[in-house]
Amino acid sequence: MRESQLVAAVMAGDTDAYGTLVEGYQDRLYHALWGILGSHEDARDVVQEALVQAYLKLDSFRGESRFYTWLYRIAMNLALSHRRRKKPTISLDQAQEQTGNEPADRREGPEEKALRQEQIEQLWAALERLPHQAREILVLRELEGCCYETLGEILELPVGTVRSRLFRARMQLRLECQGMLSGETPSVPNMSDP
Repeated sequence: MRESQLVAAVMAGDTDAYGTLVEGYQDRLYHALWGILGSHEDARDVVQEALVQAYLKLDSFRGESRFYTWLYRIAMNLALSHRRRKKPTISLDQAQEQTGNEPADRREGPEEKALRQEQIEQLWAALERLPHQAREILVLRELEGCCYETLGEILELPVGTVRSRLFRARMQLRLECQGMLSGETPSVPNMSDP
């Protein structure tokens, strides 16, 4: 069944159709929120809340964008509210304990494996230090693989603004990583400009 048919079925009272509709999006949404919130538990909570909110507000879905884009906007608003209520308390060590170590390349020796793991940890730490707006656009583009048009739909921005914000977010991440390596506090450009 197509997405529009599933939405129509849910609105007609078929609750099983909603499960089918969101089934393909739950994991994708969870991974995006985990990358943004930095906590598995918070990501799970926000996904569940977003799915409930989407079900309750389905009559406001106009079909002008894909269902996932609409669902993602709901989830992102809930994630922002969640972050305002609860400051991040998970450390990088706790996140590593929850997620486990990155799988190692079988050809890597112990030194290469340790170096790669350290680089991954530094990258995640740098990502966690970025402002929410920069982290969000980087996660959506680099981890979720969203194209510029999809980013524009999700973030409700013109494609040109998406490109410039993505460029600045990448620069912020690069500066953050360089600052961590040199031990200096980086001078991070402002993401609030278009």
